[in-house]
Amino acid sequence: MINKLITKIQKTNAPIVVGLDPMLNYIPKQIQKRAFDEYGETLEGAAEAIWQYNKEIVDAVYDLIPAVKPQIAMYEQFGIEGLKAFKKTIDYCKQKDLVVIGDIKRGDIGSTSEAYAIGHLGKVTIGSKTCRGFDEDFVTVNPYLGTDGIKPFIDVCKSEKKGLFILVKTSNQSSGEFQDRFIDGKPLYEYVGEKVAEWGADCMGDSYSYIGAVVGATYPEMGKVLRKVMPKSFILVPGYGAQGGKASDLLPYFNEDGLGAIINSSRGIIAAYKQEAYAQFGDASFADASRQAVLDMIKDINEAIGK
Repeated sequence: MINKLITKIQKTNAPIVVGLDPMLNYIPKQIQKRAFDEYGETLEGAAEAIWQYNKEIVDAVYDLIPAVKPQIAMYEQFGIEGLKAFKKTIDYCKQKDLVVIGDIKRGDIGSTSEAYAIGHLGKVTIGSKTCRGFDEDFVTVNPYLGTDGIKPFIDVCKSEKKGLFILVKTSNQSSGEFQDRFIDGKPLYEYVGEKVAEWGADCMGDSYSYIGAVVGATYPEMGKVLRKVMPKSFILVPGYGAQGGKASDLLPYFNEDGLGAIINSSRGIIAAYKQEAYAQFGDASFADASRQAVLDMIKDINEAIGK
């Protein structure tokens, strides 16, 4: 799957991923009204509004981008109905030939970790048949329980030719409370990066491993160090735009081949119509605003990295 991701990045000239992280207050009133008229102000109504919102955005941007990243918590808050919308979103994006990165941040051990891996990336055996659960192409995972938590995911990735993005240095302000702690002269995140490189060495695509890392755009100096620590790992970079990361901060995350990183934007794209820069589109044309925001992001990043 890493080969497909790279091919699509090269084809679109867009090293970006759109985070499909819907909140009800992002969704235009006309979509909410249609959903609530049909299903009421219920969990089912909320899930329907989310699904319709996602679908319109995907229809507007799928030809411009290589990948999407739905954040499962935004769907789980609406219970089972929200998870149905999560699955419908995944399936629809795959119909549009988009790479789907499930932002699930799972972190457990043993059979529990294996169950998460099978549910999101693999197949479950039911009697004489096998079935797929959510069926993303990549997922995000938390490595802080050690190899016991990562190996079950890697095993499934090997059999399914899918991939991981492992949390190494996250974009939130308090990440340094643990991740920046020095141990024997190096910060903890650097040790985690070394483990990602080690795990990934046995999981290579044509030029990059399908075991990648998450490193926030808000810490470019750390990104520069981690790029050297993990030369064959793709880096998923959150924090651009709404969280304060600038395009000028992104160059250290890329390798000399112009590859090696994919930059995420979530509400900066999906709620673009709420921003002053795109206010002219209005609620009725919210998806067109998202398309323009994608075009602007691609231009911004490519200019910053010299492409």
